[in-house]
Amino acid sequence: MTDPTSVLLSIGDFSRMTFLTVKALRHYHDVGLLEPARIDAHSGYRYYRPEQVAPARMIRRLRDLDLPVDQVRAVLDAPDEAARDRVIAAHLDRMSRQLRETQEAVDSLRRMLEGEQRIAVEHRDEPATLTVAIRGRVDGDTVVSWWVEAFTELHRLLRTSGVERTGPDGAEFPTEFFTDGAGELVAFVPVAQVPPLPGRVEAVRRPAARYAVATHDGPMVDLDAAYSTVGRAVTEQAVAADGPVVERYLPLGDPEDLFAHRTEVCWPVHG
Repeated sequence: MTDPTSVLLSIGDFSRMTFLTVKALRHYHDVGLLEPARIDAHSGYRYYRPEQVAPARMIRRLRDLDLPVDQVRAVLDAPDEAARDRVIAAHLDRMSRQLRETQEAVDSLRRMLEGEQRIAVEHRDEPATLTVAIRGRVDGDTVVSWWVEAFTELHRLLRTSGVERTGPDGAEFPTEFFTDGAGELVAFVPVAQVPPLPGRVEAVRRPAARYAVATHDGPMVDLDAAYSTVGRAVTEQAVAADGPVVERYLPLGDPEDLFAHRTEVCWPVHG
């Protein structure tokens, strides 16, 4: 009986068995994912062992799912199944999130093609307000996670201190956040009094201001419609003032549910 460990497969046979092209096999060799069992010193021809078929098929499946090469290597080098499965599960979660975002973008485009919803713009004077706040430099990739963490922390402070809120959650977005893709954001909650402040939470007194306000009630992907509407209105009326845009989050039910809200887009204007 032939010793299985002595059997070598030509690259052509190995390609047929794994559905990997010769070009792909050479690439995976170059990047260190799948080393041939032997390379002929004279011809440079690559040979593989039968037991390499399973790893090769795994590589093809993972690459079909767009798993980056370094993470494919992490799967192949995983010390046990649990470690391997964690890498794969994390990537599947990312793919699911990307699919949701793609579907949201498709639905948003369809709504645009059907005609933009009319959004009313009103002007409002706001008094000076005492708030507890968290600030941080944030970019487009981290804004949602930062936003959730900041308001989760602020809500926890209100619950544990017993301090009463006097208005809805809000956040300041400076112009540079939009123009440069990053900027210092401030998440805040209006309060009746300032409790003892833990960690990064600070007391911020917001000055009185006048805003043009448009309210968005729909998917977050369409929030730019409210920005466009209010921005166009203040430009046409020549009343735009310097300062950050403020978003206020009007709860639709439980204020602890961070994602169940309507968003007011408040654009600063001259009084």
